[in-house]
Amino acid sequence: MLKLPRRKFLRLAAGAAALPAMPYIARAQAYPSRPVRLVTPFPPGGSVDLASRVIGQWLSERLGQQVVIENRPGAGGNVGSEVAAKASPDGYTILLCSAANTISATLYDKLGYDFAKDFAPVGGISRAPNVMVINPSVPAKSVAEFISYAKTNPNKVNMGSSGIGTSIHLGGELFKLMAGVNMVHVPYRGSAPMLTDLIGGQVQVAFDNLQPAIPHIKAGTLRALAVTTLARSDMLPELPPIADFVPGYEVSTWNGIVAPRSTPDDIVARLNMEINAGLADAKVKERIAEMGASPFTVSPAEFGKFIAEDIEKWAKVIRAGNIKAE
Repeated sequence: MLKLPRRKFLRLAAGAAALPAMPYIARAQAYPSRPVRLVTPFPPGGSVDLASRVIGQWLSERLGQQVVIENRPGAGGNVGSEVAAKASPDGYTILLCSAANTISATLYDKLGYDFAKDFAPVGGISRAPNVMVINPSVPAKSVAEFISYAKTNPNKVNMGSSGIGTSIHLGGELFKLMAGVNMVHVPYRGSAPMLTDLIGGQVQVAFDNLQPAIPHIKAGTLRALAVTTLARSDMLPELPPIADFVPGYEVSTWNGIVAPRSTPDDIVARLNMEINAGLADAKVKERIAEMGASPFTVSPAEFGKFIAEDIEKWAKVIRAGNIKAE
């Protein structure tokens, strides 16, 4: 058996120990070597699409390869999400995800993918509050007064939403559960017709997205009572959180990035690092603020924990309300 001097043996052993890490490092440095596809499961022009274009432009500059936005709408975001779930786990297909995914996990009995199991969390992009708005004819100037009014008039208050299973709908259902009030859900096909009827008095309350509601709040055609997040919004700083009146209540609309399950950890880490660098950039932060949102800066592990908790929260609401997809 060949005997080596101790010093030479230790040097060779150290070199051998480093060998397994070399492909890992080389892959991280080489990625990406071609364009990256960012699947956005909603049509162009909406808030999810806007978030994808903000982060897509940033990643294109940072990665040195074009990040191509591919809009694949349908079935409440499930068509595009399934496309991404079944893509090769090589970092060249990623998904712009949102609360629609954590809601769909329970809302739909049969999906072609499992959001919790088929994706690797990468990182967040933005979070934004919804806002509790009422028709001015409702005699309430605060959440507490609204709860009292709704309890005095059970099933006589109509709650509008942009559709079954949306964050606007489930935010209202969560409020019903936690505040102990009975309201009649009236779903619409989108926020615009819902707002029209809310202003007209056909429905009395909604938990709408912030951006479309603000012009009507400022015009006085709607009365805002509170925001749905735990923190106040910079866009409506005078509004308290609903949680000040209903302890523990919290709802936000959010966006983030996930990749197909088994995407290498080093690629996930690289994407997370570049995304979080963008969320710290002044210009990116400004564009996110224009969306009525704030940066959602998390590690992959933190994002995975957030997703799991969001799935669990909406599962309880959906089961308690026996809510079924359209």
